Amino acid sequence: MKRARAEILSTRKVGAYRSITLVAPEIAERSRPGQFLAIAMPEGRSFILRRHFSIHQASRRGGWAGTLEFVVDPSSGAGTGWLAAASAHEFLDVIGPLGRAFSYPKRLTNCLLVAEGRGAASLFFLAQELVARHKRVDMILGGRALEAVFKPIDAKRLAQTVAVMTADGSLGERGGVLDALPEAAARADAEVVYAIAPPPTLKTIAAFCRAHGLPAQVAIEERMGCGFGLCNTCVVPVARKDRSGYENLRACVDGPVFDPSRILWDRWLGEPMPAPTVEPEPATPHGGDEP
Repeated sequence: MKRARAEILSTRKVGAYRSITLVAPEIAERSRPGQFLAIAMPEGRSFILRRHFSIHQASRRGGWAGTLEFVVDPSSGAGTGWLAAASAHEFLDVIGPLGRAFSYPKRLTNCLLVAEGRGAASLFFLAQELVARHKRVDMILGGRALEAVFKPIDAKRLAQTVAVMTADGSLGERGGVLDALPEAAARADAEVVYAIAPPPTLKTIAAFCRAHGLPAQVAIEERMGCGFGLCNTCVVPVARKDRSGYENLRACVDGPVFDPSRILWDRWLGEPMPAPTVEPEPATPHGGDEP
């Protein structure tokens, strides 16, 4: 983790979002898919907490070496609105990379990536790393409308197949990512699933993976206060490995990437709880980084 005064190299509109590229060599060198940045807000504003954004790209070589890219939704609030209006050559106070990253499958090959809206940004970084490791990548992208689907054309350059779903049918098929999940998993002969979406969607993806014996990893987009594990505002109830109950893990330091089979979804989402049972932990063939 490093703190840097990072210059904005460029900004650009990407559908409904704004992509910001920073010059931050030390952070870029350490960054991995699934991790995030904490961006300080300007002094004298009413919104004082840092804002947290998944890393979309981290370039370590070539002409863009030492740069980082993250994506903001200008409609999300005052802080993100201020960031979306930032210009090239301004400077941001940035801390990163933060959080637990995705791990790559050692033996499995076919990877299905599922994302809704702006959350897809971090999965593009993951897709690039998986392809570099000679894995097959297939993707499902969703959004409320055409503008909210993140980089569908770029996805086609990375993935073998891309299913695009919009709530209003303005791009791809009408519906949500869950509607496309069974067919996409079968078509890709998926062996492992990676997902980032609102918690109710992730809960259903977790159930699908459990029913089909698919190992999975999900990135939780929980609202964070500090981003360093101090304030406990982003806790997620997760079953202990020894099945002796559960513990509240912090999405900022223990995540944001979790094994969805261990998340107690009903407890977390405030839904009626079934009888308290904890299933045996499934095998996790993805188990860690490539050597």
